[in-house]
Amino acid sequence: MTKRRFWRALICSTIAASICGCVTLPPNAPRSPQDPWERWNRGVYKFNDAIDRGVAKPVARTYLRVVPHPIRKGVTNFFSNLEMTTVMVNDALQGKLRAAATDLGRFLLNSTVGVAGLLDPATQIGMAHNDEDFGQTLGRWGVHPGPFLELPLLGPSDLRDGPALLVDTYTNPRYYLVKNTYVKYGMYGINFIDRRANLLYLDPTLQAAFDPYVFVRDAYIARRAYLVSDGKLPAEAPLVDPDAPAPTNEMAPDDRTAPTPSPTPSPTPETTPPPQP
Repeated sequence: MTKRRFWRALICSTIAASICGCVTLPPNAPRSPQDPWERWNRGVYKFNDAIDRGVAKPVARTYLRVVPHPIRKGVTNFFSNLEMTTVMVNDALQGKLRAAATDLGRFLLNSTVGVAGLLDPATQIGMAHNDEDFGQTLGRWGVHPGPFLELPLLGPSDLRDGPALLVDTYTNPRYYLVKNTYVKYGMYGINFIDRRANLLYLDPTLQAAFDPYVFVRDAYIARRAYLVSDGKLPAEAPLVDPDAPAPTNEMAPDDRTAPTPSPTPSPTPETTPPPQP
């Protein structure tokens, strides 16, 4: 597939998703302030779900059934190792120099001893596996995530993380090492199938959700907030009913009761001494 055909396919899928975007919102559904484009997003989600059910999920299930587990594990390790350069760059941009050094050592070890990343000796010796991207870097710099955005074929995102995906493309070594167009997009396809196969175990949870779109949206927003803050989310304030009266230490006049007097002990009868003989 040439670049022209790829962009043509992406534009066609976007047009198809926009046609599906004219959907009716569920009645009495709660509106999220982070999702002002919900009508469009639900349409794109419906389009993505149809592609997933018709193509991605069957291919991923066949991949699990046909390809042995050691080979699948090697494929996952290989693409995970390629992404470490993106992690290193964003570690440095966020000022996490120690994490950047650790990720550099992880990348070098897995690329050499791990046979181009097919094996993962770095994890076996206890080296941390960090998760950073340019969207998280923008978040650390104070850029607001903006409205939630469902992207055609790419899934959930937001106005900050969507454009950041393009930057992450240029920090991945396969963009520079793989010159053949067919091989490059073939690698994208294998990576996509491998990711989808690793997420098949979540399908029952998604199917059990009352509103799968809301479930995916809220899970994405919460996960991105967790990653940007490195797990240091602010504590939630306790829920308070705004219509409830304010608590007070004083009692109403009708509720005031006279203090109950403490019982007076009854006098002890004096004993008369026996007469003297």
